Amino acid sequence: MRGDDIHWFTAGDHSESAYLAWMEQFRQALNRRLFLGLFDYECHFARYAAGSYYKKHLDAFRGRSNRVLSTVFYLNEGWAAADGGQLLIYNDSDEVVASVNPEMGTLVVFLSENVPHEVAVAHRQRHSVAGWFRVNASIGAHIDPPL
Repeated sequence: MRGDDIHWFTAGDHSESAYLAWMEQFRQALNRRLFLGLFDYECHFARYAAGSYYKKHLDAFRGRSNRVLSTVFYLNEGWAAADGGQLLIYNDSDEVVASVNPEMGTLVVFLSENVPHEVAVAHRQRHSVAGWFRVNASIGAHIDPPL
């Protein structure tokens, strides 16, 4: 299904903390402008070796997750289309409606439970930060996501 290696971000690392702070500002702006009720953000660094991919999937299943918006931030300098590793985005008819080259500085944001997507086979090492803005799905005394 997937062939990437991941590392979850924490506030303890300076670079990771800076990225999390940037996404916190983005979360607040989204809530102010779009009234999404986003509660927090989680993310991980993803490294795809040459030959790796991630088959078509959703980041959340309808009504079963608190993930609302998915983000992918690319860290690849000098990426060419021939390098593969594109993010392929599908519509409800199973047609590719967008193909995004994983070029340095590109940020992609989409609805987690509504947008099927995949990572095409990468022909060289590919790096990104994949993340999810979540809503508070707390019930009773159970905090979800945990603080």
